Order: sequence, then structure tokens, then C-alpha cells
Amino acid sequence: MKTIGLIGGMSWQSTIPYYRIINETVQARLGGLHSARLLLHSVDFQPLEDLQRRGDWNAAGEQMAQAARSLAAGGADFLVLCTNTMHRVASAIDAAVALPLLHIADATGDEIDGAGFSRVGLLGTRFTMEQTFYRERLQRRRGIDVVVPAAADREIVHRVIYEELCVGQLRPSSRAEYRRIIGGLVAGGAQAVVLGCTEISLLITAGDAAVPLFDTTRIHARAAAERALADS
Repeated sequence: MKTIGLIGGMSWQSTIPYYRIINETVQARLGGLHSARLLLHSVDFQPLEDLQRRGDWNAAGEQMAQAARSLAAGGADFLVLCTNTMHRVASAIDAAVALPLLHIADATGDEIDGAGFSRVGLLGTRFTMEQTFYRERLQRRRGIDVVVPAAADREIVHRVIYEELCVGQLRPSSRAEYRRIIGGLVAGGAQAVVLGCTEISLLITAGDAAVPLFDTTRIHARAAAERALADS
């Protein structure tokens, strides 16, 4: 079994499901008392959030590179960045270490393509919804068209993530807003919706939408376990 190097803490609320899902997947495959071989480098998210807000992605990328180096030194065989937004600086990780990075958009794109969808809605932080690093990767690698909410709704989605979900607050009023926003994406032609922030699945489940939801946390964690188990 390969050793997984997790870069987590962004936020720690969604890093916990990664650990659980990876180990559930390994145990289901191998049985008995088997669990995953993994290392976790969990960062302090507040300084990173400050860098995100200021748009200092170079400094944020260096922090991710440092985390990657520590995991490489610890013996990880490949890396998993337990967040969608920070894949904005995936190239900094690639440049820092020789270890492969299991990109969350690639794992998600494989699932979408396998399900036969070609047009999806995307919910996530403002950075994930508005910048090109995520949407264009799905388009370029899988030919998947991505639609995002209107500007006012993007602000709602973003605010709920940072002010509520990242600190463990799950409010019915925010769930209702997300349901409304998902409904708007479906009305705009989305065949499915990507929960493109690892905290959103803490609030939203399949029953909250009339179309399939792609939970990037679960997809990414399962893909990590499968890669660790390959050739085992």
C-alpha cells in the first residue's frame, strides 16, 4: 500500500471527512483491521485565508510547497491537497517536489465524465467559481462546460463557506439559500452540480437538489484510497 501525503487544515472541518473516507475505503477493500498508510500536514488556515483575500497567491503557493516538502521528506508516495481553492497554486506544489499530486478537479472530472454529463453547475469559494484554474481544467481535460451562479449568489455561497461552514456552523437558512442557488443553476441548464468546496457537503446532500451532486470531498478521498491501493 502506498503512503498518502495529505495537506489539510483548509479548513480542518473538511479534513476530518478525508481521513474517515480514505480509511473506510481501504477497510472495505482489504477487510479486517486494515487502514490507510498516510501522513497529514495540517496548516493554520487563518494566515492562508489572509493571503487569499489579498490575492497573494505566490506566498500561498510557497506555504503549500513547504507542506509538500515536509510530506515528501516523511516518506509520502503521492500528495492530496484537501481543498478545492488551493489547487489554484497546484503548480507550486508540482515545482517543489517530485511526488505526483492527485488533482481534485481531475478526480471530479473523471466522475462527471463517467456519469455522462457535459454541463455542470459549480459551487465553491469565490476564487474557485470566478477564476479559471478549476473551470478551465474541467473544460480542457474532459470537455465539460461549467456554469456558475450570478454574482450576488456567488457572494452568498462564498460568505457561508468562510463565515459558517469553516467554523462548523450549519444553518437551515443557509441550506435554503444553497438549495435556491442550485435550483437556479439547474434552470440555467446544469445537468448536475459540483460541490466544489470541501466544506459544502457538510451542509448540502443529495436530497437538496433535483439533479445529481458531485461531492468533491468524497470523490477526492476515494480516489486517494484507490491510488494507494493500486497494485497492492
